[in-house]
Amino acid sequence: MSQVSKATGDIISGATRLSAKNLRLVLGDGDQTVTALNDVSLSIAAGEFVAVVGPSGSGKSSLLAVCGGLRSPTSGSVLIGGVDLTSLPERARTQLRSTKIGFVFQQSNLVSSLSAIDQLLLMVHVAGRSPTVADRDRARALLAGVGLDARRDRRPGQLSGGENQRVGIARALMNAPEILLVDEPTSMLDHNRGAEIVDLLARQTKEHSVGTLMVTHDPTMLGVASRVLQMDDGKFRAT
Repeated sequence: MSQVSKATGDIISGATRLSAKNLRLVLGDGDQTVTALNDVSLSIAAGEFVAVVGPSGSGKSSLLAVCGGLRSPTSGSVLIGGVDLTSLPERARTQLRSTKIGFVFQQSNLVSSLSAIDQLLLMVHVAGRSPTVADRDRARALLAGVGLDARRDRRPGQLSGGENQRVGIARALMNAPEILLVDEPTSMLDHNRGAEIVDLLARQTKEHSVGTLMVTHDPTMLGVASRVLQMDDGKFRAT
């Protein structure tokens, strides 16, 4: 059974999807610098749903950006499925992002002209492949898993905000990622719909054996998380 360090949020043993070690991110130049991440370490296992909370400016968004390969840390490493993301050249990093990392954003960021099922099939193209019959079957199964099989041919403008977020979650899972990175998924929804989305994320995390890292400002959305970590001034606070 895995054990967890309260000081770092690090899994000491267990099947690891994401392993971030000693992350440091310094922004700015010269005397005008800010330490956005200060020696942060974090591991997330398969099927684990980790929530990070903290005030604005605490480093939550920087943590997601570095773990997703969208920003390079000043020092430290990020391993996704055992591959060191921080050591890869940009082209290889982009390819790894498209196949091993699923992103769920504050807004669904769906393509307005595409149906729900085509939003998912687009991710196959992004990964450099042409969709197959098996891909279409997977897309339909994922939409069924988030309760939208009957609405798979609807475009974003024909769906509610909560339904579009559900499409976004299914889309993030399309390429069978190792890790889901989730940025404030409830900020555009009312409380009840937001709670439904977080519950859905927790269920999908276990069902698909991914590791999920969610940042949120809303403490009422933390009940289904496997672990909750508090971030302040670019580091985790021991609880």
